[in-house]
Amino acid sequence: MQPTDIHVLDKANGSQETEYLRIHGASCASCVSKIEGALREIDGVKEAAMNMAQSTVSVTGHAAVEAMINAIRAAGYDAESITDSSNQSVLDEKEKADEAYHKRLMREMWIALSLGVPLMIYSLVVGEMTVTTTMERAVWLIVGLLTFGVMFFAGRHFYIGAWKSFANHSANMDTLIALGTGTAWIYSMFVVFFPSLVPEMARHVYFEATAMIIGLINLGLALEIKARGRTSEAIKRLIGLQPKTARVVRNGEEVDIAIERVQLGDHVRVRPGEKISVDGIVSDGLTAVDESMLTGEPMPVEKATGDEVVAGTINKSGSILFQATRVGKDTALAQIIEMVKRAQNSKPPIGRLADVISAYFVPVVMIIAVISALVWLNVGPDPRVAFAIVSATTVLIIACPCALGLATPMSVMVGVGKAAEAGVLIRNGEALQTASKVTAMILDKTGTITLGQPAVTDIELAHANNESKVLRLAASLEVGSEHPLALSIIESAKNRGLELGPVEQFQSVTGHGVEGIVDGHALLFGNEKLMRDRGVDIDQHLPSAQRMAALAQTPMYLAVDDQLAAIIAVSDPIKEDSIEAIKRLQNNGVRVVMLTGDNRATAKAVAERVGITEYFAEVLPDQKSDKVAELQMQGEIVGMTGDGINDAPALALANVGFAIGTGTDVAIESADITLMRGSLHGLADAIAVSKATLSNIKQNLLGAFIYNVAGVPVAAGVLYPFLGLLLSPVIAGAAMAFSSLTVVTNANRLRLFNAQKH
Repeated sequence: MQPTDIHVLDKANGSQETEYLRIHGASCASCVSKIEGALREIDGVKEAAMNMAQSTVSVTGHAAVEAMINAIRAAGYDAESITDSSNQSVLDEKEKADEAYHKRLMREMWIALSLGVPLMIYSLVVGEMTVTTTMERAVWLIVGLLTFGVMFFAGRHFYIGAWKSFANHSANMDTLIALGTGTAWIYSMFVVFFPSLVPEMARHVYFEATAMIIGLINLGLALEIKARGRTSEAIKRLIGLQPKTARVVRNGEEVDIAIERVQLGDHVRVRPGEKISVDGIVSDGLTAVDESMLTGEPMPVEKATGDEVVAGTINKSGSILFQATRVGKDTALAQIIEMVKRAQNSKPPIGRLADVISAYFVPVVMIIAVISALVWLNVGPDPRVAFAIVSATTVLIIACPCALGLATPMSVMVGVGKAAEAGVLIRNGEALQTASKVTAMILDKTGTITLGQPAVTDIELAHANNESKVLRLAASLEVGSEHPLALSIIESAKNRGLELGPVEQFQSVTGHGVEGIVDGHALLFGNEKLMRDRGVDIDQHLPSAQRMAALAQTPMYLAVDDQLAAIIAVSDPIKEDSIEAIKRLQNNGVRVVMLTGDNRATAKAVAERVGITEYFAEVLPDQKSDKVAELQMQGEIVGMTGDGINDAPALALANVGFAIGTGTDVAIESADITLMRGSLHGLADAIAVSKATLSNIKQNLLGAFIYNVAGVPVAAGVLYPFLGLLLSPVIAGAAMAFSSLTVVTNANRLRLFNAQKH
């Protein structure tokens, strides 16, 4: 098996830096909008994207971290910098913080429900909780003080959050909860202290509603925290791949040191069964390495002297010594982790809809609550005041947009993580969404459909009489070429022990071939068009070239001093699973198109073998992007897949660019999605995961919208004139708390998704 090269994935933001901050005090989608808005107003900040599910925000630009934290504090929240987002200790710290927060919420839930549940049972068994006698006033005063204790010890964070929002002239989920529970408690205490000022039918207390709402919302948040933790499993597994120590050769001795102390140029020993600690080049030994955790490729890859090894992969058999070429944050694994985290923090366009709505949602809900109360006070039946309080409180509680804020980031986190497990790295949320809509996929031939490792298969002599001489001349000329086929000519010559000569006046004829002078002979080496343009007679040998092309070989003509000397055929084997992967794409309704700079006959032979009916041959590098634009003009959502430098413009122009991870760094940097293994099955996997994730986001958003849109009118009392139904604030609190849990649970369903079955 050929060795696999996993290239470093440079940041998409070029020289711009990405900082991560952990946010404290954010509770809903409206918080997200305010935090992002505050950060974007800072000079030097290009983009800010908050992930409500992780309580983190990624900030791209050149602004100081202190300025970012100050802006967030000014908006009413708190923040801290996450210095190394790929560090295991940071993840452990977050897990500990989440566990502590979960315990605190559960404790507060029990405090609230220990009062709320008995009161609820009392109201169901005994009846109305009204104030009519002096004894009842005394009893309910004690209950009111106990409820205040619940508000202080179990619900304090809601009121602090609401006050901070008020101080910053905004409103959020805490505002709605604080207003709802606070209004119910204040009204109840007013009834206890001044019952004569309230109509007899309205002398009802709602202490049980305040306690139950606080308890149920805390329970919902606690369950949500637990469920959120499962969405980060992909990152945990990737970080878990990083070994903690390395065996380094120092002063002639092998010593175990902490991974952080490994330096560039160090020689590292890896024994069978051990993880490779940093990226490097094998300097001694032969082994097989399991790279499946990074590429999804199950078969171990042979590694010998000169081959690249990557941190996190497992040495299966022999002992090897390698020289460290990338350490710390520069390793491929560290940058993969960074890319996954950045993608999980990004938003697909559909997610921005929730941000826009949430910016107006809370103020609109508060207005609806006031209008609802006024309607009940003016035209409602007795006790009007009680009905007004109940309807306003219920509207405020049921409309909390928690689920709306979680709907998109929860699905994106799981979806991006799921793709990473399959060896598919999605750069951002926009690529995730667009990939689900791809209708046409352009595939480059060499290195994408084929292995990209061509070899000389045939030499047919024309006016020359010596194969070795012909091959030596061609290889000498190709030393100056960067064409993928050039290496196969040179390798073939070296394998025969031929010594290459110097080349003079070398020139590359773009898309056609090369020319130069070797051993005093003027050489032309390239395709049929190059020979025709230079007046070289090739007619007698065209049938041979056509026969080679029909076998998916690429015939190249060598002319010496303007006379055809030979035809050298090179063949690039088709990848084992290309046929099956292309069929998978076609079965999913994707129009598959092949592009190649190769001649038409070879292109046709390859296309027929892999089942592609639409292909373009002899396409020059600068024409690939033209083909992308051509399909886009036809209304197609175009995906472009390539692995070479000449694919970069087309990858950038396509709606979604897919780079083969075994290709060049330039192609990877230009792409939206990187396939860490060479298999085209990664394309189908990426599209399948994208479709599943987008479907999950739509389910979450639809559920959250329907819940809020349908719940608010019912809470306001629109059904009361017809069915005599007025929603209880307690039921509203339970529904609001569990709506978020429903969104989180639905997002976690993606963890069971198997892309290879789609």
